Amino acid sequence: MLPGLKAGFTLDARLEADSEQVMWLGLCELRVMNDRRWPWLVLVPQRPGAEEIHDMTPLDQAMLTFETNMVAQALKKVSGCTKINTGALGNIVRQLHIHIVARSEGDPGWPGPVWGYGLREPYQRSDLRRFAETIRAAL
Repeated sequence: MLPGLKAGFTLDARLEADSEQVMWLGLCELRVMNDRRWPWLVLVPQRPGAEEIHDMTPLDQAMLTFETNMVAQALKKVSGCTKINTGALGNIVRQLHIHIVARSEGDPGWPGPVWGYGLREPYQRSDLRRFAETIRAAL
């Protein structure tokens, strides 16, 4: 484990309830949102108290950019999507986390945002594990 990672870090309960762990990267925990309507990943930097990207050191900011791009490329490759949406909103869950969502023309809610669209459709456990494994293999 890298120095400082996870020391004093606790994952927000809402992120834990809405997503499943895929793997640990250098800075972030990679999670999959449990909503099968969109291939949707979340990166959570393991830095206690971080709410904004500018709350982190320049080195952590660079690492977050690297990990975000790496995950976005893998998601685009495995999903064959038209567009990758990347965002760090934090209006409800203040803990810094980056959403990486694969979007395609004709998907639920296209071209609008995924947030607040309809009701979440959880994965079957086997489908969630399969998707997580596909992402791990692409990284």
